[in-house]
Amino acid sequence: MVFQCILYFCKKKGVFVQTNTIQAVKSYFKERLQHHFSESELKFMFKEAVMVRLNLTASEYVLSDSNLLSESDLLFFRSVVKRLLSNEPFQYVMGKTVFFGLEIATDSRALIPRPETEELVDWITQEFPKNSSLLIADVCTGSGCIALALKSYFLNATVFATDISQEALQLTQENAKQLNLSVKTVLSDAKTPDSAVSSHLHQSDFWVSNPPYIPMKDKSQMLENVLTFEPHLALFVADDDPLIFYREIGKNALLNLKSGGKLFFEIHEDLSAETADLLKGIGFVNMEMRKDLQGKLRMIKAEKP
Repeated sequence: MVFQCILYFCKKKGVFVQTNTIQAVKSYFKERLQHHFSESELKFMFKEAVMVRLNLTASEYVLSDSNLLSESDLLFFRSVVKRLLSNEPFQYVMGKTVFFGLEIATDSRALIPRPETEELVDWITQEFPKNSSLLIADVCTGSGCIALALKSYFLNATVFATDISQEALQLTQENAKQLNLSVKTVLSDAKTPDSAVSSHLHQSDFWVSNPPYIPMKDKSQMLENVLTFEPHLALFVADDDPLIFYREIGKNALLNLKSGGKLFFEIHEDLSAETADLLKGIGFVNMEMRKDLQGKLRMIKAEKP
């Protein structure tokens, strides 16, 4: 009787599963989304959704096809499909993603952490001794993924995370609390000098930033799910001054870094040479650029003389 009620409810709501098993929901998931995602994407997303919803391990998931789902579980998967069909990013649908081994909460308050940003963090961890008592600034922190990843690696470091968005800083604080990592947040506009930031970060060891760097003219090339759901404040810059954040952050960093301190940026692949020239003009030396795993120039390191 319980099963029949669940089946009736599901049909009434338009889920149309034949049974309330994970296998039946998997078939429904694939049927509804197969024209929007590749088979590998569907497998990954469904596995993640099941593991999150039912709190299963990867090994438990393998054996879960015949597991029965409750009415609320079925509604959850129906909602996931509906949100994915509306082009909402999967990370927002799940409310979290994994970055540098950390579970980072994600929603529309900040950009979704990207793999190339994780590569930037990995580069930084190779530059300094792990037990160093570093003073670090993460400018335009967003979800706090860079700041928290660095704090999780450099446990003795003092990490400041700055952003112009109070909502983004709130998300950073929520992530820090959930991960039990101490990161100090500062509300600040990266495009203008800030005495509050300078007072905290004078003689800092390194600054890192993944600032807005996509010219407005490139909007037409962006995926719909990015344009619709991710914050434009964290993505776009004016066509006539696309390197504004690199220039202003670079000038502020040069004032506050210690001698030999380093500045790391994620960069626009098409503006890599211009970014290096800009930092050199500001006064930085020993520029080094690196490619991401897709072979694109996406990272730069510069040093204060």
